Amino acid sequence: MAPSFERRCLLLLFLTVIQSGHAAVQTCMDKHQVVGVLRQMEKFLKGQEMRFTEGLRIMKSKLAALQNSVSKLPQADQSAAPPTCPSLEAPAHGTKFGSKYFVGHEVHFTCSQGYQLAGSATRVCQDNGTWTGIGAMCKDISECASNPCQNGGTCVEGVNQYKCTCPQNWSGSHCQHQTQTAPPEWSVVNDPAFSRRPRCAQVNRAQHCSCDAGFHMSGTSDNSICQDVNECEVYRLDQGGKLCVHECVNVPGSYHCSCPSGYKLLPDGRSCEDVDECLSQQHNCSRGTTCVNTGGGFQCVNPECPHSHGTISYVKTSPFQCERNPCPMDSRSCHQAPKTLSFHYLSLPSNLQTPATLFRMATAAAPGRTGPDSLRFGIVGGNSRGIFVMQRSDRQTGELILVQQLRGPQEITIDVDMSEYSDRIFQAKHVARVHILVSPYNF
Repeated sequence: MAPSFERRCLLLLFLTVIQSGHAAVQTCMDKHQVVGVLRQMEKFLKGQEMRFTEGLRIMKSKLAALQNSVSKLPQADQSAAPPTCPSLEAPAHGTKFGSKYFVGHEVHFTCSQGYQLAGSATRVCQDNGTWTGIGAMCKDISECASNPCQNGGTCVEGVNQYKCTCPQNWSGSHCQHQTQTAPPEWSVVNDPAFSRRPRCAQVNRAQHCSCDAGFHMSGTSDNSICQDVNECEVYRLDQGGKLCVHECVNVPGSYHCSCPSGYKLLPDGRSCEDVDECLSQQHNCSRGTTCVNTGGGFQCVNPECPHSHGTISYVKTSPFQCERNPCPMDSRSCHQAPKTLSFHYLSLPSNLQTPATLFRMATAAAPGRTGPDSLRFGIVGGNSRGIFVMQRSDRQTGELILVQQLRGPQEITIDVDMSEYSDRIFQAKHVARVHILVSPYNF
């Protein structure tokens, strides 16, 4: 069926508006009809636009829902960073060990001396990103918390220590001694020279007595006396180490340290130092001998060269060295004998910490002459107990090392040698005779 004239004219008008933006309305319709058609077209286009916008909104909503559901899947992104726990800091006055905060890693905490850990010493990072346990803190250890003072004594805090202030008639580091019935072990009670009368005064109709420094109150309140405190014994019983390096001497109200013969007391009042009799000319060595200082004393020495035998003979070139006389060209035994023999004296304290290097042996070429291209070092006598070893410290030097502690007094003689080679051919040998004088003391 062919379209009507009016519909054909409307279609023609629609195409003409789209193509050219205007139409010859005079041929098909009058003006009012054209305006009506244009309004219908405008409504049609608005309806299409609304349906299109609504479709876009629905598509965006579905896309967002899909994206949200995908992100919640357990295996979302294999390249994502592993889960971690929050950073943990070391507690005040403490130390933290461990710097990894990934799941399964541990962090440990310790406290400095004088502090006690409160909380968890170890914390583990869990799968949910939190740490096990509770936060660590370092609390100050109260030295008086255990109530160490007995019999009503008052505990006074110090730095990592405490002191007990004892009531009258009680004494000792923990106020454990009752003075009127059981004098403490460190009290001198059997010597009148170590006793004093107390100083007493009336205060508010009551008598109060006290003792000078270095004494303590002993006896009853009616018949009290000041007895000397033996500081040497107090220090020993409290296991505080040595009050004096050598010997502690108790005197009324005090003490002093003493040193053995041949040693002098240092300005610190407790340490001892060896007196060098040779340096201070306090020796009695005769002419022809040499003074050698030892721990607590001295020796007068005059080492002798080996006796001549066959073609081998020596001459003394200094108080502590002998040199071999020239050898006949055909005497192989003479060339094998030591070219030089030197003497050395070492003074050592008892129980010296080992290993300790005692002596070094080296060679040096004379001016204008090339030295040996290799050296060999060894011990040739006096090491039957394996107390020493000889080892090379560099290409030209060997060291004699003490590997076992020595207790004095004793004297040990050990011979070490150094052989020179050039192009693997023996050239000469030098021997050092070391006399080791071990003191009975370790200072």
